[in-house]
Amino acid sequence: MRPLKHPAPHDLALERVLYALSDSIRLDIVRHLARVDVATCGELDGGRPKSTVSHHFKVLREAGLVMTENNGTNHMNRLRRVDIESRFPGLLAAILKQDA
Repeated sequence: MRPLKHPAPHDLALERVLYALSDSIRLDIVRHLARVDVATCGELDGGRPKSTVSHHFKVLREAGLVMTENNGTNHMNRLRRVDIESRFPGLLAAILKQDA
């Protein structure tokens, strides 16, 4: 598998982060990742088609919310909590404390 691209912390843009979080599926993925250290795409797909889930993960990666690493045939995902907090203090906590 080819390595996936992730923006550097200083390149994170508020508009992209908010856009990524504006979709309920992506917000659910972020909420799930906030509760665990790491999860596979399969744990986060919610029974949705692979192409749909791939699109959502791409948006989350490009926004800088999720770090995805290859581990054999699995993609392991984690929330980039430290990077988001350092760039936009309090944003992620405020979003995560809102009702689902």
